[in-house]
Amino acid sequence: MSHRPPLALLLAAALLAACGKEEGGEAQAPEVVVAPVVKRDVEIYTQWVGTTTGYVNAQIYPKVQGYLLKQAYEDGSLVKEGDLLFEIDPRQFQAALTQAVGQLGRAQAALGKSELDVKRYTPLAAEGAVSQQELDDAIQMRAANRAEVDSAKAAVENARLNLEWTRVLSPITGVAAIASAQVGDLVGPTTQLTAVSQLDPIKVTFPISEIEYLRFAPQLRELDQAGAAAAKRPGLELVLANGARYPELGHFSVAGLAVATTTGTINMQGLFPNAENLLRPGQFVKVRAVTERLPAALVIPQRAVRDLQGVSQVAVVGAEDKVTFKNVKLGSATGSDYVVAEGLQAGDRVVVEGLQKVRDGMVVRPVAASTPQAAAAAEPGADEAGK
Repeated sequence: MSHRPPLALLLAAALLAACGKEEGGEAQAPEVVVAPVVKRDVEIYTQWVGTTTGYVNAQIYPKVQGYLLKQAYEDGSLVKEGDLLFEIDPRQFQAALTQAVGQLGRAQAALGKSELDVKRYTPLAAEGAVSQQELDDAIQMRAANRAEVDSAKAAVENARLNLEWTRVLSPITGVAAIASAQVGDLVGPTTQLTAVSQLDPIKVTFPISEIEYLRFAPQLRELDQAGAAAAKRPGLELVLANGARYPELGHFSVAGLAVATTTGTINMQGLFPNAENLLRPGQFVKVRAVTERLPAALVIPQRAVRDLQGVSQVAVVGAEDKVTFKNVKLGSATGSDYVVAEGLQAGDRVVVEGLQKVRDGMVVRPVAASTPQAAAAAEPGADEAGK
């Protein structure tokens, strides 16, 4: 006697098998985020690391030696050309000036006497009342006394300068540094008292490679030929150490004289407005400039590209949601995107999330990049936001 399973059990087993197949099918079609290949105008930025320095930098040293009596400015303040910075004890220099003036007076008195002697001896020598030798001696004494007067005048002027130099003045308008000497210190010509830098505009020096220089040289010549107004057209951007973009645009100023043989680079210099004195000498910054403009370029997110033994590949989702890996030739990077030179067409869908889950020929469930989970992955305008 044979035992057959009830019909209900057979139907249940069939339903479970069907559900298992459906679940298995879903497992073989993973969900991925795709973005379209976009055609748009692209500006290619090149970036260099630079250092800020004052437009004019003056190291302040005293010209005379003495004790420092006074600091007349506040550390870090803005000073104008001719403002008093420091005062050195002037008493010894005032005494030297008084002494030099007295010596000048004696020399002038001696010159006056010798001129009278020459004037008196000249007619007497003609009459024979005095000898020619006496007249010659008087003439020579007058010449010597004139030389003494000239020397005394120079001594007075030197003493006057030394007295004036006890007042150390700012040679330029700019921001004064923290004083490196204190009141009461004995300072001299080798003692740096402070520094003053003109910070508006401020210079940014950055090295570029020799190859880059040769590429930009024609543009630099065009700026030189166009005149100063064209050369000052804004074209440089600045990114600060905290990643913030400096609000003012700068312009190219001058190229260095020679290429460094050790690094193969040449120093370039840009000028940036700095009315608020935000930028200070010695800061490390990034200088950016548009070095190429590509009209109607094909662009994909960098996250869509994988490198396989030096070959760039992207996963393209076809009309039937089937994945095909394609080798592509990439152009320049622009922010978070790549320009595609060969291998794709506008409108192709490329995988930007879930690339590690797919393989060639696999059927996937694509999610458009416009969904909240993918907006950040393929936002076209995000290419320059991070720089």
